[in-house]
Amino acid sequence: MNVSHRFVIIAAIFVTCLITANIIAVKPISLGISLLGQPVSVPAAIVIFPLSYIFGDILTEVYGYRLARRVIWLGFFCNLIAVIAIWLGRLLPPVSVWGGQEAYESILGYTPQILAASFLAYVVGEFSNSFVLAKMKIATKGRWLWTRTIGSTIVGQGLDTAVFITIAYIGRFGLSFIGITILTHWLLKTGYETVATPFTYAVVNFLKKKEAIDTFDYETNFNPFLISN
Repeated sequence: MNVSHRFVIIAAIFVTCLITANIIAVKPISLGISLLGQPVSVPAAIVIFPLSYIFGDILTEVYGYRLARRVIWLGFFCNLIAVIAIWLGRLLPPVSVWGGQEAYESILGYTPQILAASFLAYVVGEFSNSFVLAKMKIATKGRWLWTRTIGSTIVGQGLDTAVFITIAYIGRFGLSFIGITILTHWLLKTGYETVATPFTYAVVNFLKKKEAIDTFDYETNFNPFLISN
């Protein structure tokens, strides 16, 4: 299938949301509540990261799992390029009059543990999200879009959050804190998707009409590493 400029726009927004979320995630936002004596916070990425799942839903719903798979890997490699560029920028010697090196390292100095958590969580979460949505679309015969956008998010965001928080926080925080953090993030992200359902409907209906397609993955090979098919 030849891709249109609309597909390119959706893919670009998906990748932009992902990279932006990874950059601003370093800032924690206080929710003003405490659980088990610990303040509950979420990363600033909460304002945009769920959008990557919303646009991932749109890609799978309209264009199918096979094209969504390519965009997911595109996002992975684009994020890798950004991480490498940031790392190289950190290593390059600054001019003597610039006093921002410490701030640069503090904000953009990703640790190997955080990077591993981020990349693994992304792959697991996004592919789970796309797979569940594609399978639910077949099961529901294309009806009840809200059930698969929310249902796939529950699974995808749940796995994404569990993988990232566990790997990033293990050894630094207790299991009770990790569990509460996973639950809080998962509920907020799922709630974000639920509230955005009217937006998802509008974009999906617009694209299906303009593209004149409504893809069902009846014979799709769901191997996430089969990029060429």
